[in-house]
Amino acid sequence: MGIAASDVIPLSHARANFSELAEEVKGGAEKIITKNGESYVALIDAQRLDYYHQLERERIHLLLIDEAGKGIDDVAAGRVKDARSAIASLKRRRSA
Repeated sequence: MGIAASDVIPLSHARANFSELAEEVKGGAEKIITKNGESYVALIDAQRLDYYHQLERERIHLLLIDEAGKGIDDVAAGRVKDARSAIASLKRRRSA
């Protein structure tokens, strides 16, 4: 759903009409509140915000699964080192 020009509200108007705006948002609208002519905050339904947060968590989980898969591929291809030997190698380089 896109944002229409009527969904962009100056902060002064939002202050004066907050209850009405809240009802519109509860009905499915999203509002962009501006301050000094620039976007400032958004007013969205709390359930929609929860949904957006859930989507973000799912995206993070998918990225982690992808990274884990890459790590498994590296192990299978022998492109990894033992942690102890890698740390020892770093210490040797720092002391040299």
